[in-house]
Amino acid sequence: MTPLDKPIRRELEIEGKAYTLILEPDGFKLAEKGRRKGLELRWADLVSGDAALAAALQASQAD
Repeated sequence: MTPLDKPIRRELEIEGKAYTLILEPDGFKLAEKGRRKGLELRWADLVSGDAALAAALQASQAD
């Protein structure tokens, strides 16, 4: 299996909107195409079950 040692960028469409997904060694980021801000999640949070808490905290800080 190939190790994830540098960021991988992919574009995807969700409900008619273009998004950029960046997979990195420490986590991933999903942002609307052309935007810098988006949802960021660390792999450790996802594995430990803290993913929902981390996403909720990030959403509350964006307001």
